[in-house]
Amino acid sequence: MKRTVFTAEHEAFRETVRTFLQKEVEPHHERWEREGVVDRSAWLAAGRQGLLGLAVPEEYGGGGTADFRYSAVLTEEFARAGASGLAVGLHNDIIGPYLTALGTDEQKRRWLPGFCSGETITAIAMTEPGAGSDLQGIRTTATDAGGHWVLNGSKTFISNGILADLVIVVARTTPEGGAKGLSLLVVERGMAGFERGRNLDKIGQKAQDTAELFFRDVRVPKENLLGEENGAFLHLMTHLAQERMSIAVAAIAGAEELLEITKAYVKEREAFGRPLAKLQHIRFEIAEMATECAVTRAFLDRCIEEHTAGQLDAVHASMAKWWATELQKRVTDRCLQLHGGYGYMTEYRVAKAFTDGRIQTIYGGTTEIMKEIIGRSVLG
Repeated sequence: MKRTVFTAEHEAFRETVRTFLQKEVEPHHERWEREGVVDRSAWLAAGRQGLLGLAVPEEYGGGGTADFRYSAVLTEEFARAGASGLAVGLHNDIIGPYLTALGTDEQKRRWLPGFCSGETITAIAMTEPGAGSDLQGIRTTATDAGGHWVLNGSKTFISNGILADLVIVVARTTPEGGAKGLSLLVVERGMAGFERGRNLDKIGQKAQDTAELFFRDVRVPKENLLGEENGAFLHLMTHLAQERMSIAVAAIAGAEELLEITKAYVKEREAFGRPLAKLQHIRFEIAEMATECAVTRAFLDRCIEEHTAGQLDAVHASMAKWWATELQKRVTDRCLQLHGGYGYMTEYRVAKAFTDGRIQTIYGGTTEIMKEIIGRSVLG
């Protein structure tokens, strides 16, 4: 079916993104995967091309559009290219809204121009060694010391952790407050006591730096409090829908691209004297995946429209995230099986997709958490 969610302007932007990927990302991505980190020059190139801060007001150097469809185009094209290293989705769709919605005028003037130019790379630090989806388990603390906060604790699995110049840290500012005793503090590169641990060795997304972060008596100025004191829980819940939508958009785009690659493969690869595509079992496998992708695409495009209009709720965002990422996992596994032994070889795209995509059902809220959110809503 022809997609109707995008306009001619969005499709023109898609061509810009594709050109950027071909010129600035694809020639270097294999090296980035070996090195475990992308070049900072790629972030600067993304800034020059206008791919960073799409929703940031123009006065701070951004694109000035709140139209989520531009972010969806960007996410789709990065997913189809298998370009997992340059985490512009994290930068734009997850961290950007915190800075634009919660930042004071002074904070926006201080941080957003670099955010949009690529000079300031960002990260958000929630997960701890003993606390993942359960925010009440966060142990990182920030003690009020008058003119500043004293931050102590550690975080792990932090995307952009090595490169980040600015990290939004979720810390406990009221010991007895539970999930409601948390605040968002912005830690900047060079602050005394802020240290980065190792670049974590993952099974996939090798080019995307993921690190441990340590905070030892870091003096964070009071003016680096983002949003309300003890208001982090509400702030986080407010912006989770967009994070989950971004992951879902990447998931369906990745599944569709891998299906296209596999369709071409089974037409060319021969077994028993004829192409694999002539075997009924192969045709049935392709038919099932094509149908599942088409149905999911219809739902995701509707969710994109709803989110663009500001009407997508947390439940439907959770449905999108759960369904699309689990579909991606199933499609990737089946496509690898159809490639046979070649699918296990890293030189084939399906092998990389298998390891890169496995995290999709985990980060941004696990499948189990998504089902819990949906179940509570359905059952009341």
